[in-house]
Amino acid sequence: MKIIGCDFHPSFQQIAMVDTETGEQTAQRVTLSEAVEFYRELPGPARVGMEACGNTGWFERLLAELGHELWLGDAGRIRATEVRKQKTDRRDAELLLRLMLENRFPRLWIPSQEQRDLRQLLIHRHKLVGMRRQVKNQLQHLALNQGVQQKRKLWTRAGRKLLEELPLTGWTARRREELLELLDSLDRSVGELDQAVKQAAEKDTVAQLLETHPGIGPITALAFALTLGDIHRFAHSRQVVSYLGLNPAEHSSGGRQRLGSISKQGNAMVRSLLVEAGQSAARLVPELKRAYQRLKHRKHSAVAKVMVARKLAVRLYWMWKTQQPYAATRMQGSPSHLVAES
Repeated sequence: MKIIGCDFHPSFQQIAMVDTETGEQTAQRVTLSEAVEFYRELPGPARVGMEACGNTGWFERLLAELGHELWLGDAGRIRATEVRKQKTDRRDAELLLRLMLENRFPRLWIPSQEQRDLRQLLIHRHKLVGMRRQVKNQLQHLALNQGVQQKRKLWTRAGRKLLEELPLTGWTARRREELLELLDSLDRSVGELDQAVKQAAEKDTVAQLLETHPGIGPITALAFALTLGDIHRFAHSRQVVSYLGLNPAEHSSGGRQRLGSISKQGNAMVRSLLVEAGQSAARLVPELKRAYQRLKHRKHSAVAKVMVARKLAVRLYWMWKTQQPYAATRMQGSPSHLVAES
């Protein structure tokens, strides 16, 4: 069997390969066009290890088509195993190969093609919502420059009429007209994507289970389910919190603990969705509301929102882990209590 460490780049690949039967080792650099022929000519199935990165869809499909096995590794943990400061493409490929041969490769879970496609649906919607927010902010500034301060009321029918009647001229008027057209187009697109997400969530049993928690809608539920993928990958809720980047950065030594802001080492989209859903949940769930108000007055509302998002992630994890829908009395128990009920 051939084992390959692949340092992947969009335009080329640096390859370090060993034949486990003969012990022969080779290293070479192949361009994008040469890579396809290289893997097609490999005799028998091979195992390819590379760091997880973007723009690799075509390469993953190629290996699956040819029957080769792909291992994706945690880039941060891979780099941490190399203590020397010299970094080249060839050394990176050799490091990947060495970790695979020594059974120290930090392999990551790979979602299915269907899961990846649904992720693209959520990402596309999330990006369009961000673009719509930017358009609304620009329109708000146009209104403020005319002495009109309506805040959220600007997006009602009366607010829309007020925007259209603002006495603007020249390029300012053209900017208003094109922004309004863009806003209408984005509203239509986001509405269609919302409907698609709702239909996908209705077919997903995990998303349906998570939606039983107050404040959790189909978008947050489906995003949480698709991001975690397999709940059995996480032994406890602390791993989920860390995976989503909701745990604090820490630098503790010598008996002295130093905590910073949240690490943000995770999926930014899911983290923002949990923060938004947490605000809705805090209005509907008494214990979350009390925790939010207590921390808000003691520190800051932004800190309180992140705290509620963290609590919400833990709750969703245990609901999924125990396969039990939301119940107010059950949520007041400890994780061990939830496990005992399952």
